[in-house]
Amino acid sequence: MSIAWSSPITGSAQTGFTAPTYTTITDTAPSNSPGKQVAVSALGGTQVGVTVHSVASPFTLNFTRPSNLRVLGNPNPVTGVITQVPTNTYKLITRKGVLPLAGQPYKVMVMQTTADVPAGADTADAPNIRACESAHIGALTQQSAGFGDLAINGVL
Repeated sequence: MSIAWSSPITGSAQTGFTAPTYTTITDTAPSNSPGKQVAVSALGGTQVGVTVHSVASPFTLNFTRPSNLRVLGNPNPVTGVITQVPTNTYKLITRKGVLPLAGQPYKVMVMQTTADVPAGADTADAPNIRACESAHIGALTQQSAGFGDLAINGVL
């Protein structure tokens, strides 16, 4: 099993937060694609103004994979070239209710990380797939506060 949620999730650094954690409960993923989803049921650390999951203000994290995994086709018998290389798309989708203005209803913010993996690379080049994932997630973790600040102040 690749995705095995453990609770709480330790949040990464954000301006104004101290040691954020997110206690999760298993939730049902939307039916449009296979996935594993959790909802945030409690907060830890200092996160003033943050809300946990509710109907009006969702706070969920959902890993998905394609409903039909694709494989690499056969090479052209003459040229030996595979001209069509399909991809398998894997995602982490986080949904969080946010207020666009005090006194207004919540709107859902969606944050996605998507990996489009060429079919066949899973067996031919697994180390480089893992390196891509590792560097990507490491960059997000390293730049978590900066990414949060960017969403607030627009300064890149």
